[in-house]
Amino acid sequence: METRSSGVRHICALTLLLVSVCPLCCRASWMWLGVTSAGAPEQLSCGDPVLSARQRELCRRKPFLLPSVRDGAQLAVSECQNQFRQERWNCSTSREPTAVFGHELTSGTKETAFIYAVMAAGLVHSVTRSCSQGNMTECGCDARLRGGGTAPEGWHWGGCSDHIEFGTWFSRKFMDDSVKNMSTSRGGYTLSTMNQHNSGAGRQAIERTMSTDCRCHGISGSCAVKTCWRSMAPFKRIGAYLKERYEQSVQVSDRSRRKMRKKDQRRPVDKHQLIYLNKSPNYCLEDRRRSIAGTRGRRCNRTSTGPDGCNLLCCGRGYNTHVVRNIQRCECKFVWCCYVHCRRCESMNDMHTCK
Repeated sequence: METRSSGVRHICALTLLLVSVCPLCCRASWMWLGVTSAGAPEQLSCGDPVLSARQRELCRRKPFLLPSVRDGAQLAVSECQNQFRQERWNCSTSREPTAVFGHELTSGTKETAFIYAVMAAGLVHSVTRSCSQGNMTECGCDARLRGGGTAPEGWHWGGCSDHIEFGTWFSRKFMDDSVKNMSTSRGGYTLSTMNQHNSGAGRQAIERTMSTDCRCHGISGSCAVKTCWRSMAPFKRIGAYLKERYEQSVQVSDRSRRKMRKKDQRRPVDKHQLIYLNKSPNYCLEDRRRSIAGTRGRRCNRTSTGPDGCNLLCCGRGYNTHVVRNIQRCECKFVWCCYVHCRRCESMNDMHTCK
């Protein structure tokens, strides 16, 4: 009996050790839906282990939104990789549900801030788009503006304005913790309140990049009357907006640390800004423990002085030059009748990769 209880204690101790050493291994993330292949809606389930208990409950109440969650995650991951494709950190992902973005999801860096902002924006964008397309029963076009406008100027609100309020509400319910952000009153941020702030900034990006589109009506193409509506920006523009916020992000004090500078405690932070707790690593060398791929083998631009240049991207280690032969069709001509005749053209190009 004593041996049995001793074995149970050893198992419990080992479990606690694994949880403390590798917290990411014990919790999957819904963001994993962004790196899976776009499959049929029936492959999705509200009982999916990548969803938290709170997210599964919300999903069971609104199961029709699950495809939009997947689409929003895929949209966000794709745009993250597009914005950082030439940087040392290129928003690389893993197909493991417990380590989608690796260490960056919990590191509290500028990269963590961008991930949460773009994922929140992706959810709003995807859900709102489904609403505008008439795929939802609980939401549709924003009818509050319809019928308004200025008659003397010859235009009025009409069409289908994107109704972002429902998408914003769902994104907040789906992503944010139930704890309120009390950082400004208590001094400092936790990782949870930092992520919550950046998610809010991502949702704000949707509203701040919206535009007013109009269509002319009149005889013979004249613009006697215009119908206008509010539209979300293409997600690439939203991604570029968030990348600018990433470049201008503000470091805030960590509430878990005892010593905080007084000026950090009182410095106000705008709700549109991205914030971070810890400075980023340089991402130069591979670190498997932190899921950092490094820049070895990355393709670089020898003549560029930007982040994609060989000097910056390769972290001063130098680069290798390879000659690559490209063969493609060229000088194509239509031959009667009826085919296209092309020559095979060959070119030799230099390709540079980091050492």
